[in-house]
Amino acid sequence: MPVISHRGAHMPPSPIRKLVPFADAAKKWGTKVYHLNIGQPDIETPKAILDAVRNTHMKVLEYSPSAGFDSYRNKLVEYYKRNDIDVTAGQIIVTTGGSEAIMFAIQSCLDPGDEIIIPEPFYANYNGFSTSSGVKVVPIPSSIETGFALPPIEIFEKAVTTRTKAIMICNPNNPTGYLYSLEELNVLKEICLKHDLFLFSDEAYREFCYDGNKHVSALSLEGLEENAILLDTISKRYSACGGRIGAFVTRNQDVINAAMKFAQARLSPPSFAQILGEAAVDLPADYFNEVHAEYTSRRDLLVKRLKAIPGVKCPLPGGAFYAMAQLPVDSADKFCQWLLEGFSHNGATVMMAPAAGFYATTGKGKNEVRLAYVLNKDDINAAMDCLEAALKEYKGQ
Repeated sequence: MPVISHRGAHMPPSPIRKLVPFADAAKKWGTKVYHLNIGQPDIETPKAILDAVRNTHMKVLEYSPSAGFDSYRNKLVEYYKRNDIDVTAGQIIVTTGGSEAIMFAIQSCLDPGDEIIIPEPFYANYNGFSTSSGVKVVPIPSSIETGFALPPIEIFEKAVTTRTKAIMICNPNNPTGYLYSLEELNVLKEICLKHDLFLFSDEAYREFCYDGNKHVSALSLEGLEENAILLDTISKRYSACGGRIGAFVTRNQDVINAAMKFAQARLSPPSFAQILGEAAVDLPADYFNEVHAEYTSRRDLLVKRLKAIPGVKCPLPGGAFYAMAQLPVDSADKFCQWLLEGFSHNGATVMMAPAAGFYATTGKGKNEVRLAYVLNKDDINAAMDCLEAALKEYKGQ
């Protein structure tokens, strides 16, 4: 029998999706499943941007240019300028989701055997994309005790080797919801300039910053023009996850040239979704006000409910729409599977993402889960009722 590749054998499973078969089985048995495991908002995609696609009079669905439609890239220039990011259309490559932007960054800037430093816990697919590219992830620990704040610069300094080529952050962070401050970003800037490293900044959640705090882009850091690469997506911003449109943005012309070769190899990003993304830039300036207020209230409710459950620890997220919680269980993987296989409360259960998959360090996050507050507040309350009842029953076993 032919043998699969070493790379395929070592690709990590998604902590977000690996329990889906158990959730599907639970639904077949008639159990309602509250999905807090995945960042799929229930907020409606704006009608105006869907109408832009519906009203497209296109006789042939052609390839777009490999870098994306010029009209969309010019619209993105407008969008980024509104967010204090000064770039040109030539410094933007439209990608098939934020995922492809991450892959372009890793494959354009690192070779097999090179190292990338990432504060953990981190978005699980960073591990997958690095593994598929033969790149070694060097984790920098952060902890729930500090709210997942950036560790001291000395920790980063110790992690840098001759094979280190980049630092990766997600700001605001997935899975923790942590929002990096300007001071923390300047620490990363100092390290990148000192060691001549790239800074990959995943900014998928820039609109979702809470408590009066403001997002600062890596591309806004003076002096980091040749080092910073912005990774972006419309998925979360406009509740358009299925559009699969992202952006790879940098002022480094050599990096753009390299990434364009990968872009040409995959031909082009989706045409209809670019039309949708272009229309999204023209949404009213107050569009995010209501969305922001809704996510803030969902966050506050979720954290309040979690903290009221005995033995549960959960810092208040500063951004995105995720919270990390520590549960009074030995194994979150086993507990989350049991929730879907052997538990229901009022005919329902809750699905969460076990946090071990968001760490590169073996043994970390074993009793932690990530919860996405992407459901309405009634559903969040019902999901927390399930979790509270489940922990009582599980402890009794």
